[in-house]
Amino acid sequence: MIRFFTVSTMLAAENSALSRYRLAIGLMIASGFAGLGYQIIWTQQTSLWLGHEAAAVIAVVSAFFGGIGAGAWLLATPIERSPRPARWYAVCELTIAGWSMVLALLMAPLAEAMLQLIGRQPSPWWQWTVSFGGTFLMLLPATAAMGATLPAMARVLAPLCKADSGIASLYAANTLGAVLGVLATAFWLLPWLGLAHTAYICVALNLFCAFAVLKFFSPPQMPAISPVSTGTTGANLLADSAGRQLLPILFCTGLLGIGYEILVVRVLSQVAENTVYTFAILLAVYLVGTASGAAGYARWQRHKNWAADDVNGITQRLLQWLTAACLLGIIFLGAAAAVKSAALKLLGSSMAAALTAEAIIALISFLVPTILMGALFSHLCTAAKISGVKFSHCLGINTLGAALAPLLFGVLLVPVIGPQRALLLVASGYLLLSMVGRDITTWRTKLSRPLLAMTGCVLFALALWGPSLRFVEVEASGRLVSYQDGAAAAVSVIEDARGVARLHINNRQQEGSSATLLADARQALIPLLLHPDPKRALFLGLGTGVTATSATYDPQLKVDAVELLPDVIAASAYFTATVNGASGPQPNPRLTLITADARRFVRSREQPSAQRPPAPRYDFIVADNFHPARSGSASLYTVEHFAAVRDQLAEDGFFCQWLPLHQLDLPTLRSIVQSYVAVNPNSFAVLATNSLDTPVVGLIARRDGRRFDAAAIRARLQSSASTMLRAPAEFGLADDFALLGSFIAGPRALAKFAGSAPLNTDDHPVVATLAPRITYAADSLPRDRLSALLREVDIRTDELLVAPVDTAWAARLAAYWQARDQFINAGRNVKATADPRQMLAQVREPLLAVLRLSPDFRPAYDPLLRIAVALGNTDAAVATSLLKELQQLQPLRPEAGQAIQAIKEIKETSRPR
Repeated sequence: MIRFFTVSTMLAAENSALSRYRLAIGLMIASGFAGLGYQIIWTQQTSLWLGHEAAAVIAVVSAFFGGIGAGAWLLATPIERSPRPARWYAVCELTIAGWSMVLALLMAPLAEAMLQLIGRQPSPWWQWTVSFGGTFLMLLPATAAMGATLPAMARVLAPLCKADSGIASLYAANTLGAVLGVLATAFWLLPWLGLAHTAYICVALNLFCAFAVLKFFSPPQMPAISPVSTGTTGANLLADSAGRQLLPILFCTGLLGIGYEILVVRVLSQVAENTVYTFAILLAVYLVGTASGAAGYARWQRHKNWAADDVNGITQRLLQWLTAACLLGIIFLGAAAAVKSAALKLLGSSMAAALTAEAIIALISFLVPTILMGALFSHLCTAAKISGVKFSHCLGINTLGAALAPLLFGVLLVPVIGPQRALLLVASGYLLLSMVGRDITTWRTKLSRPLLAMTGCVLFALALWGPSLRFVEVEASGRLVSYQDGAAAAVSVIEDARGVARLHINNRQQEGSSATLLADARQALIPLLLHPDPKRALFLGLGTGVTATSATYDPQLKVDAVELLPDVIAASAYFTATVNGASGPQPNPRLTLITADARRFVRSREQPSAQRPPAPRYDFIVADNFHPARSGSASLYTVEHFAAVRDQLAEDGFFCQWLPLHQLDLPTLRSIVQSYVAVNPNSFAVLATNSLDTPVVGLIARRDGRRFDAAAIRARLQSSASTMLRAPAEFGLADDFALLGSFIAGPRALAKFAGSAPLNTDDHPVVATLAPRITYAADSLPRDRLSALLREVDIRTDELLVAPVDTAWAARLAAYWQARDQFINAGRNVKATADPRQMLAQVREPLLAVLRLSPDFRPAYDPLLRIAVALGNTDAAVATSLLKELQQLQPLRPEAGQAIQAIKEIKETSRPR
């Protein structure tokens, strides 16, 4: 009976220990979920205020890692000495929850204060100092507590399991929770709840962890446990000095591991779509690999009996295998574009297929190296702990190395040596670490010697003949004009066989080309000509520089152009030189180029002084058609940003936001329109051109809410024809019908179009989650979306123009709008051809019908005139008949009559004598 009771008691104790162990694993999963949720939330919130420059983004990442490292290091001794470690863990979780609630309430004013401290155009060192220091201090209470949770739980769990397996298990569980946090936050919580409410869920998880550990892991008192005494048979194998020698290796592996992540993400940004989902997938794969490596090491270590040579030998082999895995990852990166293309052909063209393809290229680049990283970290921590080094110090020094990686690799090395050489530097770093030790001769086993030699040879070969990680598509007869790896993106200029140059950012043509002069110039000239007397203008986004430069055709206008990427400013010199006849990146003294984040610039206030009075506000502001699905761009379409832009306007100024309809679906457009009209109720919509393939829609609103004056616009056009360096007529803006005819919707129509679409706000960035759908899998053609938009909106002269308006003229303008819509719909089914006969057969009747509706509609007149001239040499009768009809429809225009006379002269000269 006594024996049975004793056995039952032992089994109950074992079951209780197992249950508590499993609960601890669950708590670490929940804590990891909350931790990565906070990182995503704080990164987005802080970047919204400080900007999306490299300084701001890297400041958040480094501050997060730095705070965790500092917390783990500084709190190590109190936690280890405490007889109640469960209370330490609970206090850490409560601190995270409490400070996260404080940040939810005070993040905006704190970040605003840092924003104003930085200033509008700070020096680089000042921006870096405030961004890094301010962000670090703002997040420190929470991040320091995060750094102590894993060591505290390891201390709590120490009596329940082997010390050499508990660390790896907890680390794996915490990392698994981070994976779940990344995926759930990006794909579900943020789209559904927004930033603040997602933070509240993370707060609830922290509170749950705190109360659960107090209830189930808080005995009356337990003795402080020395790290050495928690070991098993191998507890005394390593001397204290040997354990301390592992700390530099832990620092370096943290630095190299995050460096590898940053560089791979940078390379894959030229292949993947760079949406919020892209980065969530890449981070999740990185964390899955790390968690798998830690979990695998923990499982292996439970059945391992340590020998004296095992610690150093395992460390050496893991470092060498990690070197080889990184080299394989570099080779796989070179084939990433081909792998993604093959995956899409196999999986189809849906959004799920596109995300799966991105996951595949992430797996082949990340999985094997990160598995080894997780195993290596677990092994180093275990080896250090059983030799007397606190796990908190191991975690802290490793995380501090990780905090340095974004600055070293992302900002300093990539622009200088490029991501390919930087990746080889990471692999070399692991290889060098494998050869560092107190007793190198005992490290070089039969297995490691050939692996070391082979790895070194592969590293040397890749340095000389490795695959290029520049993903730039150049035609066989084209050429690469320029390429620059910047801190934030790769910027290239490519010229095709026809001499057309295109600006690419991360291997994408989204910034314009030398063939789009007309469209790019009109995006500046339409708002320019709508203002009666502009003196100062601001352009948000530079691209090729054609749009901002076109505004300087007005000799009395001073233009500021803000561009996020300095490499884009450098590349724009090629376009301004070749297209506009300029000689450098600043073509004339009226254009000032500013390297800054657009959001940060408009939110910052210039600090006046005795030497520098406050600058006047802008007469008009033009925002580029930013691709809404790209990382960070959606924040330029929020209510808060539109309000900040409005505050920079003069009282009679107006704001024009261009939208790339060829990169937007209508639901996303509705949310952007809803956000714009929430700030500017009296808004209008215009078309930059009548393009069917790349339609661009503009939203325009005056700050004072007033309508436009037709008489003032006519006077403005008349004076501009003689005063501007290039007349508006060269860009299809010859008269008031051409300018006002670009309007497609007024306040009433825009409000109806927006309907009940959700607002895009800083807290709930719906555009960032909606826009990627059409990027991954387009469900319609741009021309179809344009036609659908035109069917849903309309415009009236009484809501556009101030009274009085001439009745006959207003009827002509209304006919112009109707003709424009008919012209666009007629062009949807036209197939381009170089044969003028075939083209005329397609467009003659539709375009003549448009001209009968509105003889003022020049876009239908000009193509028919060109076709008639082209046919003049081959079919004079058809050409003459068409020209006569054009002459009847537009008798005041001389072009048709001149063409008829030219055809007669050709016939006369070609008649036999």
